[in-house]
Amino acid sequence: MAFSSCLKCHSWTHSRNLEHPFPPTSKPIKVSSFPFSQHHEKHFSSLSASTSSPPSTTWLSPDFTTKQLLETLRRENNENSAFQLFEWASKQPNFTPTLPVYEEVLRKLGFAGSFDIIGRILDDMKRSGVEIVEGTFFILIDSYAKSGFYDEAIGVLDMMENEFGVKPGTHSYNSLLNVLVDGNKLMLVETVHSRMSNKDVKPDVSTFNILVKALCKAHQIRPAILMMEEMSNYGLVPDEKTYTTIMQGYIEEGDLEGALRVREQMVAAQCPWSNVTINVLINGFCKECRIEEALIFVQEMANEGFCPDKFTFNTLINGLCKVGHVKHALEILDLMLQEGFDPDVFTYNTVISGLCKIGEVKEAMEILNQMFLKDCSPNTVTYNTIISTLCKENQVQEAMELAHILTSKGILPDVSTFNSLIQGLCLTSNFIIGMELFREMKTKGCQPDEFTYNILIDCLCSKGKLDQALQLLKDMESSGCARNVITYNTLIDGFCKSKKLEEAEEIFDQMELQGVSRNLVTYNTLIDGLCKSNRVEEAAQLMDQMIMEGLKPDKFTYNSLLSHFCRAGDIKKAADIVQTMTSNGCEPDVVTYGTLIQGLCKAGRTEVASRLLRSIQMKGMVLTPQCYNPVIQALFKRKRGKEAMRLFREMEEKSDPPDAISYKIVFRGLCSTGGSIREAIDFSFEMIEKGYIPEFSSFYLLAEGLRALNMEEVLIKLIDQIMAKAKFSENEVAMVRGFLRIRKFQDALATFGSVLNSRKPRKGYW
Repeated sequence: MAFSSCLKCHSWTHSRNLEHPFPPTSKPIKVSSFPFSQHHEKHFSSLSASTSSPPSTTWLSPDFTTKQLLETLRRENNENSAFQLFEWASKQPNFTPTLPVYEEVLRKLGFAGSFDIIGRILDDMKRSGVEIVEGTFFILIDSYAKSGFYDEAIGVLDMMENEFGVKPGTHSYNSLLNVLVDGNKLMLVETVHSRMSNKDVKPDVSTFNILVKALCKAHQIRPAILMMEEMSNYGLVPDEKTYTTIMQGYIEEGDLEGALRVREQMVAAQCPWSNVTINVLINGFCKECRIEEALIFVQEMANEGFCPDKFTFNTLINGLCKVGHVKHALEILDLMLQEGFDPDVFTYNTVISGLCKIGEVKEAMEILNQMFLKDCSPNTVTYNTIISTLCKENQVQEAMELAHILTSKGILPDVSTFNSLIQGLCLTSNFIIGMELFREMKTKGCQPDEFTYNILIDCLCSKGKLDQALQLLKDMESSGCARNVITYNTLIDGFCKSKKLEEAEEIFDQMELQGVSRNLVTYNTLIDGLCKSNRVEEAAQLMDQMIMEGLKPDKFTYNSLLSHFCRAGDIKKAADIVQTMTSNGCEPDVVTYGTLIQGLCKAGRTEVASRLLRSIQMKGMVLTPQCYNPVIQALFKRKRGKEAMRLFREMEEKSDPPDAISYKIVFRGLCSTGGSIREAIDFSFEMIEKGYIPEFSSFYLLAEGLRALNMEEVLIKLIDQIMAKAKFSENEVAMVRGFLRIRKFQDALATFGSVLNSRKPRKGYW
């Protein structure tokens, strides 16, 4: 089967001119990375003038042997020095050119991308009379491919035959095909394979394995199987690599069953397997989160002689952590150590990440310490995982200390490290320190990214410091940091919340000028801001613009408009919004209905709100306190306390649990509407037990009632329970109890109320 027939549906990179195998001088490699290629003419002249001693970086006696020269060249990591050494050696009287020496120089120059000098070396090889073999040209093919010169790599085939008289054989084509597949140049694979066939070069098993790999990379699994089946036409038999490559192809497509079928074919063909095959399948099970089957498979294969290796253990540990079975992963880690395999940084990072994901940061730190004991150096990924988790759990001080340890061990924090710390500081109201860290990262040469700026801009916007937020936007521009839609959305939201709609609209217009596409969040944020500022006509126009730009209004869009009309008491228009929403294929959600119910109650239409509540229940929706609370409040205001309490109990049984507002409404209703004081007392104890603190203004009404009925002991008991739940300090408790003991209830309640009101939660960051 022709390889080209399998690849018709793919678009390919067009080939360059293949007549010149050497790329132009202006190559994509950065010349500054390889100084000798930038000034090689200078090196030639200086070396020619001085042939008495080798380069200063390498010592080699003038009476060196060929073996000593080769070993010295191999040890030399600097390509410039290696070339200078070769040039010096070639001028010595006892120099004997050999193929291994030339090949080592070609490798060094190829790695550096110095193809112009490679041309000179090849000419020198021809003049020296050294017999060049087919394998020499594999070095050139590999070097060109690594530098991205795939057409030049193909041109080596012509150069071999035309300039050196070496006919490219199967191994040459295999070398070329393999680098083309690895570089994802599948159109060129087709070209070379066709050429191979036209030149009557016989393929071997490796050829087919490379072509099978190419088809699998192109997601052409069925053609890959047909390619494997074609091997018999050439008297070839698939080997382990053939089968394993197709198995891996199936696994990459998410078809583990297909991979297992190929394994059955492999077993039926009596093809020997190794750990490579088994590990590929184990990885397939783990990739699909079928970890129990993976463990069973390991046991089955162990019975057939399979011995788990380091890759097996790493794969199982990763699979277990992926599905949250971290404790089991730790057991596999212990087993790995017992079997004599040293975990590497990948192993430890996987376990640390797994522990952090389930909030076990203390255990993650213990694994970090274990790494040190096992002499396994943590990397930036290790530290960033733990630092990020510590910051998310508000342990920012511990995260900062760990960052200092990281630096002291020579691992420089990267942008992810700084971002985690800055975000943690902002979330724990340490914005000033966060800004200091931001400035520090810049002075240490770590360039902030858009995420860094977005964290700080968001924090500044939430604090209402919009001028500073805009300054950071300018800083982004001057530093060349891309400003994305999140940056602008955050600023628009900040200005809308500060009721600065004109500035928000300016930011909105700026997005178009800067080429940043607005998204649904952009429009929804500004529409919501306009609605809250009673500029609903402009909000409606903006919604029309949004639709013209191809964005479909969602629940948030409609809910913003709905909230405006409900606040304004315009129930007809609110109902029209819900109707429009439904007709446009946007199904109203609980928030939509909750907003409408609140509007109905505010307009005094409690009965309609109650009926709507029942109709929502019939739709099968799980109602939230937002739906119940307005109706319960309205019923209490109309002195219909029993109905309100029935609805509250219904909410407990059939919907999401009551929230703090629910308890506040009911407690206030029971205390202020002249209901049963016993019911108010019982409800007080109930809400305290559920973790909700009564509002003092309502509690004071209950306290006055209890005193009027001479029920002071009940009052004292309630006060004691509230003080415990609200975590009064010892001094505060002593002060209140002191007044109660001497029966100064007014003073006790005044002190109690003052402390309780100070316990009211303040709105934090976010």
